[in-house]
Amino acid sequence: MPMGSAFPARLRESAPVRATRARGRRALASLMALVLLSAGCGGAAGTADGQAGAAPPGFPVTDANCGVTTTYQRPPQRAVSLNQHATEVMLALGLEKSMVGTGYLDDAVLPEFRRAYDGVKVLSKEYPSYETLLAAEPDLVYGGWTSAFDEKEGRGRAALRKAGIATRLNIEECPEGPVTMATVEQEIRTVAKIFGVPDRAERRLASMRAVLDGVKRRLAGAAPVKVAVYDSGDKTVFTAGGAGIGNEMIRLAGGANLFADVDKPYGDVSFEQFAERAPDVVLIYDYGEQSAEDKKTFLLRTPAIKDVPAIKNRRFAVLPLSSTVTGVRVADAVDSLARQLHPDRFA
Repeated sequence: MPMGSAFPARLRESAPVRATRARGRRALASLMALVLLSAGCGGAAGTADGQAGAAPPGFPVTDANCGVTTTYQRPPQRAVSLNQHATEVMLALGLEKSMVGTGYLDDAVLPEFRRAYDGVKVLSKEYPSYETLLAAEPDLVYGGWTSAFDEKEGRGRAALRKAGIATRLNIEECPEGPVTMATVEQEIRTVAKIFGVPDRAERRLASMRAVLDGVKRRLAGAAPVKVAVYDSGDKTVFTAGGAGIGNEMIRLAGGANLFADVDKPYGDVSFEQFAERAPDVVLIYDYGEQSAEDKKTFLLRTPAIKDVPAIKNRRFAVLPLSSTVTGVRVADAVDSLARQLHPDRFA
């Protein structure tokens, strides 16, 4: 690439000048965010030029989310998404032009979102640092897991608010009751409302409901299959409990989660408990360095569960981790799981 005069000039800038420029960029980011939102119980912020003006239709929007209340005067224009399910909610709503960055995938982005995703800057393979987030000058950070806002890493929601950056956390991380399809719909609708595109949410949800209705028709009268989830673990089993969307997905797919009495989205149980409950199918969550096939091999070689029906009959189902959380993949994942639990109904 040709090097003009500006590039060498930047190289010759002194450290104090560079620091001043950096402070200026951070101040700009804070200003941009603050004119879009006000946090807590205060009123909505004014317009970008500091003058009061008519809000766009549907605004201001107030979002009470996991203990943090934010009022948006206008749709965010420089959002960052962290974690796959948050990113895919954004892309499913056609919000890629309102995104300045993303980070932390567990799987490949769905093919329908690939082109849009490729147009968004990847800030980091996993979570970006606080400094990297500030450099992107976001007005909103939308996280899928609580770890997206790790206070020890400087990304706490209070710290970001202080910098003038709004935050939203996927509500599966702070549910007010069992996580169901109603929770999924609420999450997608709320994000769409924040960005001023409610009609897009309704179209997406209608297509998801159509898939679920098709599964329900196929499974009419089918007896539930006894299912236990194996996420990971060699000393204990990290499994899906009854408080997360995974439990609802198993039910909708014609299964019965044998650890629904674990009053959390996930929990550790012993291999002895796993054997006692005798699942007919083991549902493997596929992610990370240990492949689903490796997990199957491990389970088949574990003496404590050798007499479990699922192990004796080698009956496994597999779902990618990104399909087992509150997001836009849920309906298709239910369809996939139903086909694995009840193949005769989909022949």
